[in-house]
Amino acid sequence: MPARRKAAAVVAVGLTPLALTALAAGSASAHGSLGDPVSRVSQCYAEGPESPKSNACRAAVAAGGTQALYDWNGVRIGDANGRHQERIPDGRLCSANNDEFKGLDLARADWPATSVSSGSYTFRYRVTAPHKGTFTVYLTKPGYDPAQPLGWGDLDLSNPVATATDPVASGGFYTFSGTLPERSGKQLLYAIWQRSDSPEAFYSCSDVTFGGDSGGTASSPTPVPSASAPSEEQIEDGSDRSTVEHDGHGDDDASTSAEPVAGTASVPANDVKAAGTSQNLAETGGDGGTPYLALGGAATLAAGAAILFGSVRRRAANGGARQGR
Repeated sequence: MPARRKAAAVVAVGLTPLALTALAAGSASAHGSLGDPVSRVSQCYAEGPESPKSNACRAAVAAGGTQALYDWNGVRIGDANGRHQERIPDGRLCSANNDEFKGLDLARADWPATSVSSGSYTFRYRVTAPHKGTFTVYLTKPGYDPAQPLGWGDLDLSNPVATATDPVASGGFYTFSGTLPERSGKQLLYAIWQRSDSPEAFYSCSDVTFGGDSGGTASSPTPVPSASAPSEEQIEDGSDRSTVEHDGHGDDDASTSAEPVAGTASVPANDVKAAGTSQNLAETGGDGGTPYLALGGAATLAAGAAILFGSVRRRAANGGARQGR
């Protein structure tokens, strides 16, 4: 093969993976879960997926397996687009109707809980790849029974306790304020993170107790264990067992990673360069047109490769015809 033709073929072949990579990057997603008050899945992950300490987390593993806990930041619906009640039936809110996380839907009064009181509250949402979007947190109504399956009717949907749009991620968390109303005993906070740069949404259930009440009920008088979030070391140690990306966009393709969040275990808070001073898409959130720009770029690369390769083939064919005359 002549040198010119060989070089053009190499270029054409080399551009194809680049185009495919750009296409994959355009569909990537983010991940996270409520960290304070700690979500059920985060709490159980903190206890250790292989040997959780609380009865509730052991039951969750028995129902759904350990992988759900390693995938603690992946309770989501990829094409939710605000249709939360349409996509999630009663009794499946904590799993977002995802069978992998069905153990989180277990109706029991002994889920480890965070002690809270009425008044202002600072929520912290643990995130592994920030994107723009809106956080909405709902609280269960008075009379909520944790021993019954959680339904949409159990939540005070008309009065969310917190709403925040495009908060700034720092130290691995989104932080935003809300107000908890008067309640008593065991309650539940339901958080929805609806991205604005994608139809994807994330969901989490956080068990709480008001007024120092242990959360015990007549059917389950045993005091509820205190909840605790996983440490950065625990998150880092278990990331290789996860089927979703950590410090990345969050999709199943490990090659489409985003820059890590400053302040996490993998990026010290003082390492400004590693955290990305240019603020890439994952940190700024981009806008709804960003994936289409990636698709357009990929298509351009692929088309260019095809044109170049075709041109070389035509030249070779014409040259051969001339030699035959």
